[in-house]
Parts: sequence; structure tokens; C-alpha cells
Amino acid sequence: MASISVEPGDPGAAGRVNMGFIAAIVAVATIGGFMFGYDSGVINGTQKGLEAAFDLGKLGIGVNVGAILIGSSIGAFGAGRLADRIGRRGVMMASAVLFLVSALLAGAAGSSAIFIIARIIGGLGVGAASVISPVYISEVTPAAIRGRLSSVQQVMIISGLTGAFVANFALARYAGGSTADFWMGFTAWRWMFWLQAVPAAIYLIALTVIPESPRYLVARGREADAHQVLTRLFGRAEADRKVVEIRGSLASDQHRPKLSDLKDRTSGKIRPIVWAGIGLAVFQQLVGINVVFYYGATLWEAVGFTEDQALQTNILSGALSIGACLFTIFTVDRIGRKPLLLVGSAGMAVTLATVAWAFSTAVTDAGGAVSLPGNNGIVALVAANLYVIFFNASWGPVMWVMLGEMFPNQIRGSGLAVAGFAQWIANAAISVTFPALAVSPGLAVTYTGYAVFAAISFFFVRKMVHETRGRELEDMQG
Repeated sequence: MASISVEPGDPGAAGRVNMGFIAAIVAVATIGGFMFGYDSGVINGTQKGLEAAFDLGKLGIGVNVGAILIGSSIGAFGAGRLADRIGRRGVMMASAVLFLVSALLAGAAGSSAIFIIARIIGGLGVGAASVISPVYISEVTPAAIRGRLSSVQQVMIISGLTGAFVANFALARYAGGSTADFWMGFTAWRWMFWLQAVPAAIYLIALTVIPESPRYLVARGREADAHQVLTRLFGRAEADRKVVEIRGSLASDQHRPKLSDLKDRTSGKIRPIVWAGIGLAVFQQLVGINVVFYYGATLWEAVGFTEDQALQTNILSGALSIGACLFTIFTVDRIGRKPLLLVGSAGMAVTLATVAWAFSTAVTDAGGAVSLPGNNGIVALVAANLYVIFFNASWGPVMWVMLGEMFPNQIRGSGLAVAGFAQWIANAAISVTFPALAVSPGLAVTYTGYAVFAAISFFFVRKMVHETRGRELEDMQG
């Protein structure tokens, strides 16, 4: 494995860092992000198959599609606390098993009820992976490059979404449609779920070769094991120092982490850092990003784009998302977390307001077709994609980076539990309400609402969020 020397002035990274080993760990951990994205995106190509197989109406489709969000919110809340009991790697392994079971069961489901159960199981894995992968990465990487390595999670989430879209398209094209028979006489939509078992199995196997988080090991009294992991990561001298620092950060509480630690012992109130984490998690969803990912084609067709144009727009948005995340990877440890969030909030507020204005000009012809007059369609398209860029260069990856690193060691698991739960509840609220809001009061008002939330998030970040760039996890204050 390659090692690099780090300059003494680099915060949190003194000594020799085994970058080959760290890169391998991050690569494995972020497969959880890929599975998060894949499990969220695979449903898009299977809705016709579900409707035909289970004789579902619009309400039934909504319930089957939304079932994953139930599991995700529960998984996110439970994972944070469970990670303090069985370890970060233990939770990731459990989520890999859940992904595998969900993929096999969803594809084989003979009824809507079984399918819903399968999707809830998958949601448990999604929720767990969404919060534990970032915190694990933050606990095994040097402070000086922690932001860029944690940002890989968002790239993998989008890659998973894109991978699901491509797999669905290929299977449907080869079979002649998602409801057509494919290999071994099973319909293509079932294979869309079964294909997910491949990366899930890879994830599970790969997790067996990476170490447990040294922060967790110290918290459980396994200092010798923690020292061994830290030595492999940073060298013996740095390992000696790190073990002492981690022990000191936990010693002030004199007990193993628990949910009640989220309250300040002096005032009895919830710690401000917890509210900051919840705010970051919720605002990331209230700006409406999942409307683009879940309803992109429907949205653009609603304002006069053809189906082909709408699908091309989705592909463009996906490519821009990945490009924006790559920008963040190279800048988050140079610019800092807070400046990126502030620029992102301001940019999203302006671009969302522009999209809302463009939609407000929509006209309906005698045949009922909707279109945007003049160049307003181009204005809406450009503004929407600029919005995607601003989000994925800031709130998309940076929220996960901060949730993984901003909490003190004693409350990291518990803080992740409540913030992750809040994030998925906000996700569900936006995703479920958009179809109705798009009809009444309409797209213009709905996007104005998202723009308002983006503007509010700017002031929230200014007041509540503190910069964490270059700081050791043991120095985080709650």
C-alpha cells in the first residue's frame, strides 16, 4: 500500500498516511451509497410491471413506490444507535444483507403485500447506509482530506441512481418492454430487482475485509484493536496520540454513548449541534431536489416537452450532478463546508425562483396541450440544470460530510440517528406532496415554495452552522 508524508502544518494529518489502504476502505464503504441510489432508482422502470402483476390503481402504485421511504426513515434512526452497539462496519454489513434480501424478495413477490414488505426491508438498508457510510469514512480518514473523501458518497448515490436507470432501460429494451418475458420466463421488471443482488453481494463480501472504526473500538474498551487499526492507517506514533485523544473525548461523559446524551446536562435542553444537524438534513430535502430525480420526466412533459426530450433532460441532469460533485471533492477541503453551503443556498434560491417564473408563463392550447411561450422553455431548462449544479456542488455532498463529522464522539451515533430520521421524513414529505401540488396550486407556486426554503437555508447556515474543515473529530464541540 502506498503511503504519503503529510506536512506538519496540515491539520489533523501529522505523520505518514497509508493512502492506499484508506482509498480501499472508502471505496468499499461508498458501495453503500451506490446501493442507496440504486434501490431508490430501480422502482422507476418497474411501475408498469407492478400495475399489471398486482392489478394496482394509482393509489396502489403510490403505496408500493413509497414503501421504501417508510423503511428508510426507520433504518436511518435505528442505524445511528445500533452503530454504537455493534459497530459501524456491523451496521453496514446488516444493510448489505437487507439489500440482498430485498432484491430477491421484490423480484419474486407474488402479491402487492409481499412486494411492500420487500421494499420496506430495502428501505431499512437504504436508511442505514445513508447515515453510517459517511460517519465511518469520517472516522477513518485524515482531517485534512476528510471532506473530499466523504464527498465520494454523493457521487456514488447519483451513480447508483444512474446505474438503475441504465439497467432498467437495457432490460426493457432487450426484453421488448418491462412487462415482457425475459430470461427463464420471468418478466423483465422482476429482473430489474434481481440484478440488484449482484452489487449487494459484492458489498457484503467487501465489507469483511475492512476494519472497524477506531472511534467505536475505543468507545467499547477495545483500545488494543483501535491502536492496531490506527497504526495501519496513520503509523504507530500517530496511533499512540489518536488513542489518547479519542479516550479523552469520551472520558468526560464517563459512560457509553446513549440517546439522552443529545441533551445538555446543564440546561436539560437539546444541544444546539443537534438542531444544526437536523436543520441541515431537513433543508437538503425542502429545496425539492428529489422532485428532479423522482419526477423529472413527468415534470418536463407537463410543460410541453416530448417524452424523448424529457428523458434526455434527465440524463443531462444526472451528468451535471456527477460533475458538480466532483468539483466539491476537489474543493471542500480547500474552500470549506460553510462557504459551499452558503453559495449553494443563494444559487438555488435564484435558480428555483427563475424556474417558478418560467412555469408561471405556461399556456394551454385548445387541445389541452401545455407549453412555455417564446424562449421560456429554454430559460426553465437552463435554470433547472443550474439549480442541480448548485445543489450537487454544495448541499448534496456537504450535508453528508458534515453529518459524518460535526458531532462529538460521544453523540455521533445518536446525532446521526435523529438527523437521518429527519432527513428521510422530509424526503417523504416532498416526494409524496409534489404530484398533488403540481396540479394545485401548480408548478409555479410549488417551485416558489422550494425557492423560499432555499433562501431560508442561507440564513440558517449563517447562524447555526460552524466550519469543520481541518478539525479533528476529537475537537468537535457539542
